[in-house]
Amino acid sequence: MTLCRLRVCIISPFLLFLGISYSSVANAWEISGYVGLESLAFIEEPLYKEQHQHYISGVIEAELYHEWDNGSQSFAFVPYFRGSQHDSHRTHFDIRELTWLKAAEAWELRLGIRKVFWGVTESNHLVDVINQRDTVENSDGEDKLGQPMINLALIQDWGTVDLFILPWFRERTFTGEEGRLRPEPAVSGNLAEYDKNGFQREVAYAIRWSHSMGDWDMGLSHFYGTSRDPVFLLKQADNGAVNLIPYYQNINQTGLDIQATLDSLLLKWEAIVRVSDTETAFASTVGFEYTFFNIMSSGIDIGLLSEYLYDSRGNTAPNLTQDDFFVGARFALNDIQDSQLLAGVMIDRVTQAQFYNIEASRRFFESFRFEVEARFFNGASPKDPAYFLRQDSHFRMELSYHF
Repeated sequence: MTLCRLRVCIISPFLLFLGISYSSVANAWEISGYVGLESLAFIEEPLYKEQHQHYISGVIEAELYHEWDNGSQSFAFVPYFRGSQHDSHRTHFDIRELTWLKAAEAWELRLGIRKVFWGVTESNHLVDVINQRDTVENSDGEDKLGQPMINLALIQDWGTVDLFILPWFRERTFTGEEGRLRPEPAVSGNLAEYDKNGFQREVAYAIRWSHSMGDWDMGLSHFYGTSRDPVFLLKQADNGAVNLIPYYQNINQTGLDIQATLDSLLLKWEAIVRVSDTETAFASTVGFEYTFFNIMSSGIDIGLLSEYLYDSRGNTAPNLTQDDFFVGARFALNDIQDSQLLAGVMIDRVTQAQFYNIEASRRFFESFRFEVEARFFNGASPKDPAYFLRQDSHFRMELSYHF
């Protein structure tokens, strides 16, 4: 079967369901995406004999997009694949998006697979609960798996209300035994446990109100369903082996995010209350970003960031940030090459352990982009949950071609 005929077989039923023919849109797709080659290099020798010091991987992401009905309807398909050396857990395919959108003056309806982002802070995204993290993709937790959903947005003068039904729970991805940035033992994702089963495990619900009033942007949300953040249990198997097992709880989470834009100053706050069968937790991230624009008429912008992170869950907090300060700086050259740099450090207020992060990117030859990330871990004590990262400081470099 040719690729063209295969595309007809896969896409035509979906288009017919929407009331349009394949032939009417076959020549109207907008195609974009990128292919990339990544080098992940670690500074220190690995802690465990199964691990390696250097990993190479390749990635491809494409987007097929079409709109019709005077722009009030659209269809998007975003497949994603990464093939990785050594760590088979990092080789994975995902559909980041497969969505139909119908937009009207006072409402929008989206059906399919999507990524939804909520939040305003830089160092932590507490209120962002819709999608599961794709943690084998990058250690920063910013990459997400596509989430099947029905999303109805009601648009009014007093704000937008988004209603979500989220069928099919997606388990978190974890690094394998040959991968790095993992604890010992490696997480046994295939042995995951849940405190709910059946329909309650698979289906979640969410609602969010968002609105802008003058200088203020705010959102108030609630999520009910299986938590995307597991807790971890150590269990001994019948053969005596000890397994680290993710345990997913059913939760109610209420979140609030607020940002004030006061000329060059951004004030940011995110806070959540999360209730499970075992505990009620509170977490908050609050801070600011102040930007110096067009310094000395050079076109360069420099933003200074500072945030404080608190989580009542202590050492079991999902991001290992329970009482920490973040400070950083963002540089934007505003040049044709879109050169950018973000540098920051997270410091534990009690133990003084530090996590340094540098991210830089630059476009060249119009269609190519080069990205460099450097992450360094320092000062974690044996009692610190981040102690397993003590020899995992690394550089990540990716060269990508965008089409």
